[in-house]
Amino acid sequence: MSGSSPPPILRCITRLQSGTIQPVNYKNLSTDHVVASPVSANYRSALADPNWRAAIADELKALVDNGTWRLVPRPSGANVVTGKWIFKHKYHSDGSLVRHKARWVVRGFSQHYGIDYDETFIPVVKPATIHTVLSIAASRHWPIRQLDVKNTFLHGHLDETVYCQRPPGFVDPSQPDHVCLLQKSLYGLKQAPRAWYQRFATYIRQLVFVPSVSDT
Repeated sequence: MSGSSPPPILRCITRLQSGTIQPVNYKNLSTDHVVASPVSANYRSALADPNWRAAIADELKALVDNGTWRLVPRPSGANVVTGKWIFKHKYHSDGSLVRHKARWVVRGFSQHYGIDYDETFIPVVKPATIHTVLSIAASRHWPIRQLDVKNTFLHGHLDETVYCQRPPGFVDPSQPDHVCLLQKSLYGLKQAPRAWYQRFATYIRQLVFVPSVSDT
């Protein structure tokens, strides 16, 4: 209207812009006086470093304890999926080092359709669903919780028969020709996201959760 003052301009200032928090410098970080080892380019150099060697041992223990595979003689003509070690540093939100993380990841591109994988599609939540749920929770003052599953994809069950190579550096000399027959999925498998979704969806339905009609 004529003569009225213009409406105020709303501004959203992040904590980073206001100086409440500072950008995190992820270089040369340490925790408890332990300096982060340089990220190894391959498993040979990793095994020569005590930090990465311990990280590899932790990963292998987790895989074995999880019953991820069982060793079997390599079947004649079988497609054996290859893999590699991936190394990275894990940090706290303040930039301090959490741990050295090693992960055994298979190369999904070495899988063959119809042989060791079939369906790979999984439904993905729609942004509108997230906005709606958060809006309802905020308007009703409901608490909001976030769930993180450790080694998520390692919990998915496989319907297909999948063989993968044994992690390099950990081959038993008495069984040099054995390979891993996967009982559960691994990171890098084409069907790993689908296998995890199917297991999780099956479980929460047992808890009487019901899928949304508009967003599965």
